[in-house]
Amino acid sequence: MADAQRRAVSRVGVVLGALCLVAGLPFVRRAVAVLFHGKGALHGGDHLIGTPFAGLVLGPLEGTPGALLPAVAVALVAARAVPGPVGPRLQPVLAPLAVVLTVASLPVRHGFVLGQSGIVPVLLVLLGCCPPCGRASGVLTGLAAALQPAALLFAPLLWLTGRRRAAVGTGVVFAVCTALAWAALPEASWTYWVHGAHRIAGAGPGGAAAASLHALLLRAGLRGPAELGLYGLVGTVVVVVALRRAARYAGDGQVLLATAVTGCAALAVSPIAWPHQQLWILLAAVGRVGRRRADRPAWPVLAVLVTTLPSVVLVPPNPVLGPVGRHAPLLAALVTACVVPFLSRSCAEWDAPAPTPVAEPQRGRSTWVPLLRFFKRALDRPNLLLELMLIRVGYWVYSYIRAQAPDSRGTAEYHGRQILRVEEFVHLDVEHAFNHFVAGRGGLADAMDYYYGTFHFLVPMCLLGYLYWRRPATYRWARTALALATLLALAGFWLYPLAPPRLMPGLGFVDTANGPQDLSNPDFGALTDLSNQYAAMPSLHIGWSLWCGVVIAVVTRRRWLRWAGMLYPLLTSSVVVGTANHYVLDAAGGALVVACGFALQYALTGPGRPALAAIPGARSGTCGVVREPEAARPPARLLSRP
Repeated sequence: MADAQRRAVSRVGVVLGALCLVAGLPFVRRAVAVLFHGKGALHGGDHLIGTPFAGLVLGPLEGTPGALLPAVAVALVAARAVPGPVGPRLQPVLAPLAVVLTVASLPVRHGFVLGQSGIVPVLLVLLGCCPPCGRASGVLTGLAAALQPAALLFAPLLWLTGRRRAAVGTGVVFAVCTALAWAALPEASWTYWVHGAHRIAGAGPGGAAAASLHALLLRAGLRGPAELGLYGLVGTVVVVVALRRAARYAGDGQVLLATAVTGCAALAVSPIAWPHQQLWILLAAVGRVGRRRADRPAWPVLAVLVTTLPSVVLVPPNPVLGPVGRHAPLLAALVTACVVPFLSRSCAEWDAPAPTPVAEPQRGRSTWVPLLRFFKRALDRPNLLLELMLIRVGYWVYSYIRAQAPDSRGTAEYHGRQILRVEEFVHLDVEHAFNHFVAGRGGLADAMDYYYGTFHFLVPMCLLGYLYWRRPATYRWARTALALATLLALAGFWLYPLAPPRLMPGLGFVDTANGPQDLSNPDFGALTDLSNQYAAMPSLHIGWSLWCGVVIAVVTRRRWLRWAGMLYPLLTSSVVVGTANHYVLDAAGGALVVACGFALQYALTGPGRPALAAIPGARSGTCGVVREPEAARPPARLLSRP
């Protein structure tokens, strides 16, 4: 039996050895190419790609299947270094969640261009700084600096945290590795270390440098000594502030956060910021920010969004906000390094943030509607930054799905003829006559066109802002109903593509906003680039205006405001029909999805106006019990989420 086990183990060893040999052949081949032919050294042309030592060591990893392993290792090391205590619900999923977020991040996805080898310096720094490795800390951090010189910034962190031998070792290992690379690749080393400084000084503001202070100043139009002087001054301030903060967090037991803060400073002050350095922003998500439980998700969500989504998703690409999105990684790195008030572990709110007051679902007049009792209605004001991020990302997802919905011209026009036949049968086919009435009066057509393009977004956003500030509990209820209605509308766009009246050939409708359209061209000119022209059923112009009317009726006692709320969807209906953008039945579809959205919200939390609700800060800066404008009914049972 023992002999059989030994033979089995021997066979397994032979198989593993053969697999390792096969997997190592590409590495050996690439190493020989780099050493003797200079292929793979991470520099070339007019832009720098990496140190010669990185080309010598990491060049063979380019394009190999094992290149993803450093990213997975970074996630596992970071998950192990998260400062405790970690809740029992989060502990089992912490490592898988870290792996998913790391692999899905933009730094890792962009790193596939270089075979993921750029993640190795981040891994070495984590191994050297987070779990104390004794004498190996200096070796690991020095290797990381030899691969990416910005990692030298971690040597002062080691010194400030009392690991002075490791700090000195970092410099020694960096010098030795650089000297070895110089001996092996003298021409590449001369190009990088001597001529590289001139390239960095004159580097363009785009490409890999886009996430650095250097790029920001170049984009602002600064050049020459003035730019370099300001860059040095601001960079010095960022480094000093970040290292002081990082040393404080390390002394507090948050070593991973201290390392991430230092990494963000290195990202900001590097002459050229490489995509893999943005991974430090994601690792900084372990820091806890906010003394209320409702504020805790804001910072991690922001860090994840900045490192996983393109700038056009985070910020609308317009002339005002576009630069903010383009520099989102740099701005996130700067605020992480210098501004974000991470909590100390000694703070009372570290483990016990202020709970969110909640209320049990309460029945309204429709007692026959079943309520989901497990869902508790939050009553306080949600985090504003988190709300803005979710609204922006949610609207981008809505726009993207709407644009990707089926847009077959034949199907959309067939459905348009269906709608017209139904309306003719029930005597609702008033679109053609009303459209020509509006088109024949230039002032009226211009006013409706302006209304159509402006009020659709302006009124709901203003109403949401008012609710957030004055009626926090009602804001949550209204916002959720609006989101559910919009999701249902997306299903309608997919299942029933519909050509609006202005795009129906041969029927004589007038497009008052865009002028005559070439209906023989399926693309309809530049309009197709803006959105899906066949997403007409249901009409969200009507849906969102009806939502506004219902919410206004809920939050106000004044009769004239309620009348205005009821007239708003009626006025919107006349505008969308008069401008030939929708049919009458589209308006009915918009009203239906909004009704379904409110019905689903009712099933979750009950009616929108609780008789008695603890709403902190609803009308003043203090917490208090505020009576909402609602007919008297039994008070809701109030709870506090632990």
